Amino acid sequence: MYQFGSRLEVMKYLEPFLAAQLPYLLRKVESNWQPMDYSPDLSTEEGFEEVRALQEEARALPDDTMTVLVGDMITEEALPTYASWIATLEGVGVQGEPQTAWGAWNRGWCAEENRHGDILNRYLYLTGRVNMREVEITVQHLIADGGDTQTENDPYRTFIYTSFQEIATRISHLNVGKIAQQVGATRLFHLSRRVAGDEQRHAKAYKLFISKIMEVDTSEAVLAFQDMMKKKITMPAMYMRERGKQVGETFKKFEVIANRSGVYTPWHYVEIIENLLQDWDIQHLANLSPAATKAQEYLCNLPERYRKLIERLYRPKDEAEIVQFSWLLPPALKHTAAISV
Repeated sequence: MYQFGSRLEVMKYLEPFLAAQLPYLLRKVESNWQPMDYSPDLSTEEGFEEVRALQEEARALPDDTMTVLVGDMITEEALPTYASWIATLEGVGVQGEPQTAWGAWNRGWCAEENRHGDILNRYLYLTGRVNMREVEITVQHLIADGGDTQTENDPYRTFIYTSFQEIATRISHLNVGKIAQQVGATRLFHLSRRVAGDEQRHAKAYKLFISKIMEVDTSEAVLAFQDMMKKKITMPAMYMRERGKQVGETFKKFEVIANRSGVYTPWHYVEIIENLLQDWDIQHLANLSPAATKAQEYLCNLPERYRKLIERLYRPKDEAEIVQFSWLLPPALKHTAAISV
């Protein structure tokens, strides 16, 4: 077993491994999908017909689904915050060393993630159901306000967080896609699956990083995992707010809608913990420090503890409860906002 004195040494040690993996973790730009692949081509008459068909499909989407989709898009659009956050991590930061493998990963990951906000933004605009200016105000607020993932500049905690968050985002996009498929919104179904596919691949990459860290700094990685689970994972858009609202006020409402629509619930939270425990084989890790051994026991018992807690306390919000956002246009405006040619 290698002995390392700091996170910096571990991340530098893993850099050759990452450099060799980059061609498999990231897709080639020229052959990768792009937002235009799922967008009407308005340089043609057929493109305007596609817009009409898209709007017809989108009219069938429940307001809750549209609201979750807007919230997911806003989260994706706050990419500058996430990119700058990762660029500050110990051993991963790229200041003064722009050609490091970790720097290449961060830029490549950001380049792929950037398409998600683009395609979702474009789709929502074309539906004619969304007050895009109010949405844009929320996006600007979120980027300006930032967030607090409680990971500081620790790559261990951060990559545990991103492993969790990428899976959560995949679940949200997949479930929005399932609802879209049920109501016949096939365009949203297909683009949701495409975005979810990226999130799945990115989750595998971040989980791989933690797996390699656990090979060389096992006890510290387990302690970091325990720390993040005790803090609880909050999504990166935790500070989301609309015009005139307090920081985080809109995100609390968004969680209500995501929960009652079944897009993302406490049960999904538990499933993600189980996924990470299994992928990192936490149960069978050996030669841990005394503190890490206690952390191992805590982590392995956590899903059952959450299940009992959810079964006792969890009550879905009344579906009749009105939760208002500035993002969706009033019903009377939906038709007039639609594109007509």
